[in-house]
Amino acid sequence: MTHNLELAGVGAHFRAFISYSHADAKFAHWLHRRLENFRMAENGELLRPIFIDHAELVAGGDLSAQVRDAIARSEALIVVASPAARDSRWVAQEIALFRELHPDRPILAALHRGEPGAAFPEALLAQAGAAVEPLAADFRRKQDGRRLALLKIVAGLTGVPLDRLVHRDAQARQRRVMAVTAFAVLIILVLAILLLAAIRARAEAERRRAETEGMVEFMLTDLRQKLKGVGRLEIMSTVNERAMAHYAGERDLRSLPAETLERRARLLQAMTEDDLQTTGEMARGQSEAAEAYRVTEDLLRREPDNTDRIFNHAQSEYWVGYAAYLRRDFATTEKHWQTYRTLAERLVAIDPAQAKWQRELAYAEGNLCARELAEPADPIAALPYCVAARNAMERVATGLPHDLDARLDLANRYAWQADALAGAGDIAGALDLRRHQKLLVTAAAREFPKDARVDEARLLAEIGLGRALMHAGRGGEARAAAAQASEIAELLHRKDPANQNWAGWNRLIAGIAAAQ
Repeated sequence: MTHNLELAGVGAHFRAFISYSHADAKFAHWLHRRLENFRMAENGELLRPIFIDHAELVAGGDLSAQVRDAIARSEALIVVASPAARDSRWVAQEIALFRELHPDRPILAALHRGEPGAAFPEALLAQAGAAVEPLAADFRRKQDGRRLALLKIVAGLTGVPLDRLVHRDAQARQRRVMAVTAFAVLIILVLAILLLAAIRARAEAERRRAETEGMVEFMLTDLRQKLKGVGRLEIMSTVNERAMAHYAGERDLRSLPAETLERRARLLQAMTEDDLQTTGEMARGQSEAAEAYRVTEDLLRREPDNTDRIFNHAQSEYWVGYAAYLRRDFATTEKHWQTYRTLAERLVAIDPAQAKWQRELAYAEGNLCARELAEPADPIAALPYCVAARNAMERVATGLPHDLDARLDLANRYAWQADALAGAGDIAGALDLRRHQKLLVTAAAREFPKDARVDEARLLAEIGLGRALMHAGRGGEARAAAAQASEIAELLHRKDPANQNWAGWNRLIAGIAAAQ
């Protein structure tokens, strides 16, 4: 294996030497890449070279000549601390050699796994017979976390104050968020150019189709999530229309590959979501849902055991059912949402460990819960579905503790179960679940402070809590919740004035505010 020593050139000095147990190799190499690509704001210089040994040390030997030479020419030592590192003779030898050669140079500990007492090598805790406390950055998720801990290591290597580094990092993150909207506009322009270009030859047509298909996939996934996060779905509507124009030029859709047809159906489903939930274009949304349904049904008929086909047709079943739900055609809703649950159960049966399929089952149970809670409500019939939806989503959220969607979905399941309990007469139980819902979204707001979906969840939690308090006869507390909801609603309206849902919730808030 090649050493960084050779790549740096004979006689080069290293900014740091990374000492680690090979049990921690994945983390150590991640740390090496992040440090070497860290650019200092003052002079634009990169923190490189940093030495990391890629070779496996053989048992029963001593440190290699290359490693000894690299330690001799390193300005600092970074020790990846873990239980494996504490037991590693090589890590201990590297620490001892560095202290022997450079008693006045810094040694930094990057705590990767385990508690400090079980992770710090003994050689790190003593120098010249006296106990020392190493400069440590805690990379564990519930401590400093990787972002802050990395900045601590950089501060230790460069002498730049940590607060200055944190401030610059925050500024850089803010610039990236602001760039999302600009990037979306750029994608629209690029897509428009691609779609307006005349396709004159088959080979050119295939090349352009491949490019456009990739962009559609991006818009359906990464771009859509980012635009939801900043509350700018009016841009998404324009992007959807541009993407659909690509398919409008096809004379015979049946001649398209299955993957292209499926992607087009997913685009129709996204447009259905926007029209039914945001713009209020009900007729158009129903038409889009029906067209997507015909495509996904045909694709599933061709490949009945393909999980992608099952999943995408399940989405069509949901949206057709949801359109009927908005029309209060509950018989049609029941038919499609029961089929949706059947398809979700098939996915779970195929791969029970797949969190995505477990989430679909939670959605399906939640749909049936919501159906039974619609007027005329049957809260007793709704409760089993509501409980099943909550339990399934709790499994998903437990397995994906940092997944924002899972946490917001779980908060919704608390809300539905609370409504079912309230309808069944258990006001105290409903109030308890509403408080749990608020705790969930409040915690999410701390972790994702700029995401509009979290603000929307906070609004719904305050409205739900206010209604529960109103039903419990606690008018003063209900009005306080309504005041909180009103502030959040105003914030959301300023972000996206075109969103019909956010504007409509003011009527619910007004009803709570008038509670006696």
